[in-house]
Amino acid sequence: MTVTSSGIPITVSRMMIKYKSKNQNQKVDSTITAGILLAITISVPLILLIFSKSGFLNFLFSDQRCLPVLAIMIPGLIFTSVYAVLRGSFWGNNRFLAYSVIEFLEESVMLVAGIILVNLTTDITKGVHMAGYAVLISYLFSFTVALIYFFIKGGKLKSPKRQFLPLIKSSAPITATKTSTSLINTLIAVILPARLVSFGLSSSDAVTEFGKVFGMAFPLIFMPSTLIGSLALVLVPELSSNFYSKNYNKLKSNVEKAIKFSCFISCLIIPVFLSVGNEISEFLYSDGSVGNYVVLGAITMLPLSVSIITTSMLNSLNKEKQTLLSFFIGASAMILCIYFLPKFLGVNALTVGMIINYLLTAIFNLTVLAKTCPKKPTYKRHLAFSAFTVIPSALFGYFLKGIFARFCPVWITAVVCSLLIALFSLTLSYVFGLIDFFFETRPELKVFKKRKPFKNGNKRKQNSVVDYAYEKLT
Repeated sequence: MTVTSSGIPITVSRMMIKYKSKNQNQKVDSTITAGILLAITISVPLILLIFSKSGFLNFLFSDQRCLPVLAIMIPGLIFTSVYAVLRGSFWGNNRFLAYSVIEFLEESVMLVAGIILVNLTTDITKGVHMAGYAVLISYLFSFTVALIYFFIKGGKLKSPKRQFLPLIKSSAPITATKTSTSLINTLIAVILPARLVSFGLSSSDAVTEFGKVFGMAFPLIFMPSTLIGSLALVLVPELSSNFYSKNYNKLKSNVEKAIKFSCFISCLIIPVFLSVGNEISEFLYSDGSVGNYVVLGAITMLPLSVSIITTSMLNSLNKEKQTLLSFFIGASAMILCIYFLPKFLGVNALTVGMIINYLLTAIFNLTVLAKTCPKKPTYKRHLAFSAFTVIPSALFGYFLKGIFARFCPVWITAVVCSLLIALFSLTLSYVFGLIDFFFETRPELKVFKKRKPFKNGNKRKQNSVVDYAYEKLT
């Protein structure tokens, strides 16, 4: 699914917007058709490989009972690959509601079908097979609904002539990035425990500590990526449209807002994890030791957020090769950290590697973005002030935790302190003007509207203390 469904839909949406901005609507339909045929061309050989008797993929599973389950689900690769292209066409037409509803219904069908089918048998092996059929049914469902909606909304399939090569060139780097991410995660799971064992940990302890970091701490650290990923999804057609229609002022504004929003979200959460990361981990996992990894990894959120949003923006601006390069630069640094640093840092080498990875990726992406945008976006001041607000917010959190921890259970300390710290961070952001990107879209919410400065010889009455204060400050 990573190979067939990662790069193609994003590229289809971007190419659609490019052709629509040039009033080449026939090429829009040809691009969608090319994407569908390309997805089928890639998925069919993979399906045949699974069904072959060669045993080529046996090495993937330590338990051979997994292969029949994969064989049950694998025909769904065609359905979900074609659906991914249709999904890209929805993005290109700004039909995000339809996409969201279909995704939600797919998960619902998988859940309901799984409950019904698994309860039809009492045999564990057959139950697992039934769960595989539930996945297959959900893929078929989303494909069918998306196809019907596509044609109802006037979608057409036309000759894909001359669209294959541009589609492959643009989608290949994105697909390579997504595929490499999956492979590197697997590589991390092999290398890090092995290096920990070589420096004195037992095999079981190494796997346990790795599981705490990768499986328990990192899902919390990656929380901002959910919101930022949603923003990135909506930005792809918007930025592509700005770029190809040469609306550079709007492009600059959207890039700035996206970066500022990403910083705002991450800097709202970082102080919470720095202050009460241990209590949150104790509340969620009944394991306070995970909190040490959460606290250390909290600072990963800012470069992670910037990396995610800038990668998406560059992909929408036809800079897929550059994002692939930035990915490999960051990933290479992370692998080196994982290999050499466990001797000094233990399992924390992974967290340090992640920080360096996303920091390098973010810096590289921001540099390319500045060169790509005809009107350079301004965000450095916002980044600096956002990072600064983390310090007083974290100190405020430590103060609060010291009070609540004496009288309240862990879960009350975690929940109440998290809310109060976030509110304090939000207040600081407002005071320092770090949420002006939101007021630009909702000017009626702005308390202090921009006033003309007083001119010499043209004095006016001060209507209030607020007016006077505003005059002095500006």
